[in-house]
Amino acid sequence: MNVKPLGNRLLIKPVKEEKKTEGGIVLPDSAKEKPQKAEIIEIGKLEEDFDLKVGDKVIFSKYAGTEIKIDDVEYIIIDVDDVLAKIEE
Repeated sequence: MNVKPLGNRLLIKPVKEEKKTEGGIVLPDSAKEKPQKAEIIEIGKLEEDFDLKVGDKVIFSKYAGTEIKIDDVEYIIIDVDDVLAKIEE
């Protein structure tokens, strides 16, 4: 299925990071905070000139957007204003 966000929105895929304690215990998902890093999958029609493109990694507001599941993969549709920073590696 192909999803194209409308207006000033982005379709992002959260980057899941495995968390361990100092003792080496892997924490379950229920004990972790929501991820704030994601990869841009699709971009709607942006009204302003943002320096974002498909494949960029971004940091977004903690509880922003609407979570959806497509083919058992979790995505979030967020407003471009909820992007706080672009990660440059």
